[in-house]
Amino acid sequence: MAIAKIKKGDKVIVLSGKDKKKTGEVLKVLPKEGRAIVQGINVATKHQKPSMNDAGGIVNKELTIDLSNIALIDPKDGKAVRVGIKEVDGKKVRFSKRSGEVIQ
Repeated sequence: MAIAKIKKGDKVIVLSGKDKKKTGEVLKVLPKEGRAIVQGINVATKHQKPSMNDAGGIVNKELTIDLSNIALIDPKDGKAVRVGIKEVDGKKVRFSKRSGEVIQ
């Protein structure tokens, strides 16, 4: 698997699928599977049994989406941007391939 260039807390846009052009925040990244969970994206309805902690009923749940189908949003202009990795002062940092600026 390639290095996951998207991290928890990033704002992303969906590039393909039923939720195309929707945006959301990354809740969890699963690098071994190459997938991520994004808030409000790829939502499925699940019928959940009651347990000791929850009352049960019909619950909406975010499912995983492939990392190739999402792109980081550039904070300056709000467009999708490709991400690269380079070394600055002995540390690996992410940078925008469009503007060349370091991300975070």
